Amino acid sequence: MSDVRELLGRAAEDAGRPVISTEAVYAKAARVRWRRRAGISAAAVCAVAAGAFVVPGLSSGPATQDSSVAAPTELVGNSGRARDLGRLLPKGVGAVEQVSLAVIIKHATPEQAEEHPVGPLDGQYSVRRGGGVGYLTVDTRTAKKLDAKLGGAPRDTDLCKDRPGEPAPADCVREELPGGRVLTIWSDAMNYGGVTPEWGPELVGRLMLEDGSMLGIRDSTGFEADTAQGPLLKTPPLTRAQLRTLILSPELLRKK
Repeated sequence: MSDVRELLGRAAEDAGRPVISTEAVYAKAARVRWRRRAGISAAAVCAVAAGAFVVPGLSSGPATQDSSVAAPTELVGNSGRARDLGRLLPKGVGAVEQVSLAVIIKHATPEQAEEHPVGPLDGQYSVRRGGGVGYLTVDTRTAKKLDAKLGGAPRDTDLCKDRPGEPAPADCVREELPGGRVLTIWSDAMNYGGVTPEWGPELVGRLMLEDGSMLGIRDSTGFEADTAQGPLLKTPPLTRAQLRTLILSPELLRKK
């Protein structure tokens, strides 16, 4: 994990540049590993599974912004996707709204934050409960997009196996399911330190499908920064069992 910590430290020291999320830096660390190794690292696959994103124009230099940024209307609030996702969640989870993390964290413009969802409920959602704010992100990758992200490395890497100098994620459980599907769920303390925003602990789920595509869900307690929408949740929005139920819901799968 030294690559990750080194890059996170550089991001924290890079005054004058736009905020870089832990996800974006983690994805950059994964790309460094791809260049250094012939095979793929578990950390790189974890970053892809967690839906790591980089907003165009915000990761390489200072942003130019002439006015305050509002999130795209279709990405925020009690949208149709938020209502549909809410119907799949157990009672007591909290109030669910669709948001744009690129707008909230990186001050992206609506154009930069434009999304192209693959799955019917792909998106980023805030979950408000007990005075805190956590997040659920749902991200579907086609086999073609996934291969491009992984640089030709195998899609079915077993994340629960230790690799030299790189231990498996905490509480990692891998299930082989009917129809060639493989589900992996793990915990991430997100304690990389020294970076804004500082993400709280989360659960991550990755479902590899028989056609080579992947469905990933982040189940996060939230983040701490000046742009935070509220304090961290005490626990992720969903329990491990609830996350498993959600990621296996057919309503999340894209139509073929």
